[in-house]
Amino acid sequence: MATVSVRITPAKDAIVSQQVFDECVTVPASDASGAVSPVAASAGVRRNVLDMFSLDGKVAVITAGARGLGYSMAEGLCAAGLSGIAIIDLQCDLGERACEQLYLQFGVDAKFYRLDVRDDAAVQGAMDSVVRDLGRIDIVILSAGVADIVHAEEYSPEKFHRVIDINLNGSFFCAQAAGKLMIAAGRGGSIIFVGSMSGSIVNWPNPQCAYNSSKAGVIHLMKSLSAEWAKHRIRCNSISPGYMDTPLNTVFEEGYFHEWKSRTPMGRLGQPEELAGCALWLASDASSFCTGSDILIDGGYTVL
Repeated sequence: MATVSVRITPAKDAIVSQQVFDECVTVPASDASGAVSPVAASAGVRRNVLDMFSLDGKVAVITAGARGLGYSMAEGLCAAGLSGIAIIDLQCDLGERACEQLYLQFGVDAKFYRLDVRDDAAVQGAMDSVVRDLGRIDIVILSAGVADIVHAEEYSPEKFHRVIDINLNGSFFCAQAAGKLMIAAGRGGSIIFVGSMSGSIVNWPNPQCAYNSSKAGVIHLMKSLSAEWAKHRIRCNSISPGYMDTPLNTVFEEGYFHEWKSRTPMGRLGQPEELAGCALWLASDASSFCTGSDILIDGGYTVL
């Protein structure tokens, strides 16, 4: 498309540097019908939007990826063309089976690494192994997490520490280890934290002060790293689910399920696969100008 140069002249009473208006702005010229494409007017290069979701040639790491939310997001990324995926989990049988299923379904090179995310030295060793085995790390999804329903006055220090150590400290150790490798490689990357709507609101009537505190910390950790690492082209964002139908929630009393559904405008729990589309968007070039964002997927719970 042909372009024309336009010079803008400020009003006489405008209090603004003349230099700003001395710059030439290039806009697309109209076609034979006189129409101007709004897309071409705002972008230098037109791309097929579906192509922007491709993950061809990229490698992802997913903590707690052997089942539940982590595995569903792994499936979503593999469907977009990953060349390799690392599943990190504590449960060997589930982890190995997850890798077999991903390979059979998508043909992706899938490897399992047993890891406790609370062990910072082991975390760095696992990330180094991923680079050695799969060649690189482009995407990290941090979905390892635990929850308790315990009244605050009865919370033991050990149980409180466990939730904070896995949910918050573990997220930092994994992000730090992967971030170092991404910075060294110089290609940038996408780190996706799994927060929770509980990091933004107190989801009554659950007594879960440790979980809520940990997820609020995860979201702010994500925002802090997004600011620090933007210069390295590492984008950090978080997905914050509402009540999801996962093994993490099935251990709680059935009475809570009715309460959760009644307080959710959509009247149901979310399904694990309903996070996959958002994870793919954040992992891909489709979200290349998005960093520091917390995306709520909660059936409308937090709008009330």
